Parts: sequence; C-alpha cells; structure tokens
Amino acid sequence: MSSDSEAGGRDLLDHVLLPVANEGDAAATATGLEPYGPDRVTALHVVEKGEGVPDKTPVEQSEELAAEAYAAVRSVFPDADEHTAYDRHVAEAIFEAADDVDATAIAFHSRGGSRLLQFLSGDITLQLVTKADIPVIALPDEDSDE
Repeated sequence: MSSDSEAGGRDLLDHVLLPVANEGDAAATATGLEPYGPDRVTALHVVEKGEGVPDKTPVEQSEELAAEAYAAVRSVFPDADEHTAYDRHVAEAIFEAADDVDATAIAFHSRGGSRLLQFLSGDITLQLVTKADIPVIALPDEDSDE
C-alpha cells in the first residue's frame, strides 16, 4: 500500500507524524493508522497558546491531556515517540513538527464539526491537505465501510 516518496526515495510510511488532540482522538487515530503498518510513529500534541490573550486551557492541563493522548497512541504503537508543540496556529505547528522529526507523512483522523466551527477554527483539515510539504493521509472513520 505504501510507495516511495519523491524526496529521498523514502517510503511513505517510514515515519508518520500523528497529530492528536486528546485521549479519545488519539485512540481513534492510532487505531485508524494501525492497519497500514507504519515503520515509525511520532504522536504530536499541539498546546494552543494565545498571543497577548489568556491560553484556552492552563499549560498544566494541556500537558496532562497530551500525556493521556500519548498513552493512548502507545496502546497501539508501543514504540511511538512523542512531540509536544506550543503554538497559536495548529496547522503551522504540525508542519514545523513534521520537519523537526523528519516525518515522511502526516496522518490524521478528521474531527468533523459544523461548517461554522470549521470556519471559526481556521479549518485545520483544509490547511493540512492544501499547504503541507509532505504527503498527508486522511484516515477513514471507524464507522465507514472501507
């Protein structure tokens, strides 16, 4: 199912960056990726930081959410690495993390939501699939008929 990427001849699934928001999202995303058998996985949690405004959640609480998410990923991929980013712009943080860890692809599970919610949040999914420098894998819903 995988193929060599153009850059450096590396396999698409050599090192997959897996952005996760919380424990439930992490479990669903890791489970969705598992059948594809990536060689290496790095789970990423982005702590959204405000610039000149209060943070959405206290840093300690965000780091606790990250730890729970990493544990959920490790229940599927025991050797998964972890990477925490602190940024106001989630998509940009994902792209920077992909560079930092030398990922060959970004895999994500769409979190859905209303069009209004997507508009207000900047539609991270749209940014991921239109602005990434590496392949982006949109994992199917657990309920979908593959």
